[in-house]
Amino acid sequence: MWIFGWKGPSGFSASSTAEEVTQGIDGSALTAIVTGASSGIGVETTRVLALRGVHVVMAVRNADASQNVKESILKEIPSAKIDVMELDLSSMASVRKFASQYQSSNLPLNLLINNAGVMASPFMLSQDKIELQFATNHLGHFLLTDLLLETMKRTARESDIEGRIVNVSSEGHRIAYSEGIRFDKINDESGYYSWYAYGQSKLANILHAKELARRLKEEGVEITANSLHPGAIISTNLMRHHGLINTVGQMLGKYFLKNIPQGAATTCYVALNPQVKGVSGEYFLDSNIGNPSAKAKDADLAKKLWDFSCTLTNPK
Repeated sequence: MWIFGWKGPSGFSASSTAEEVTQGIDGSALTAIVTGASSGIGVETTRVLALRGVHVVMAVRNADASQNVKESILKEIPSAKIDVMELDLSSMASVRKFASQYQSSNLPLNLLINNAGVMASPFMLSQDKIELQFATNHLGHFLLTDLLLETMKRTARESDIEGRIVNVSSEGHRIAYSEGIRFDKINDESGYYSWYAYGQSKLANILHAKELARRLKEEGVEITANSLHPGAIISTNLMRHHGLINTVGQMLGKYFLKNIPQGAATTCYVALNPQVKGVSGEYFLDSNIGNPSAKAKDADLAKKLWDFSCTLTNPK
């Protein structure tokens, strides 16, 4: 149990912080995109990457509000290199616009951290008429990754530095619908259950990284793709749709849950730590390789999800 600080093979535990797992690492040659960088573990991920010298692009829904986060980090770390760009992952048009603007900037891209997400929201459809959790947590990141992959390949080739794609998933992937991904019922409101839909989207994050890792390895590209569970974390706004659970969590969470510096640790570990060099297609938790569900290891399901996602993001 993480509460006792038991360390895994990496030398880190669930009580390790993002600063601890990146101690002594020089990221000054790297450029990263962090989605959902304006709140929760996204802020801490941005701060710690910047602390290690990484040039961070904050990809956020509200660029104006996120300037406060940027200014706060710059006050603490005057040398930080941070940009803010607008991105709404629930809108494919917004994802395409972001990717186009990023490519026009001619910035390199070493790290893509697919962090943003919504949790257990009531049934809603995205701007593209797709169930909101699946659209935001998986499909938006799938499209973003696809559109930026050539930039990452070019950066890896020209810099001779391994690129890393990091999908922030959840242990919640274990509570997906019984079939895993409801390909024929993604928008079925009558059978919708918010927690199962959340689990489905988080399962999709793992399967996406798994299939992407297979494809990158087959292509011989120096880019890895992994997924992770950040931990159950107090003081984030993910539980805003569940008032009672959120209230109880805020009261008792300090005794059982991770704080935000601990919650951002596994993301920063997978993104920066040299121990992870060459490791791809894995699922991490508590800054160690973990063991996801049987469905998360299903290569055929991963391929089917890939094809399904391509169909949804590239309508004919």
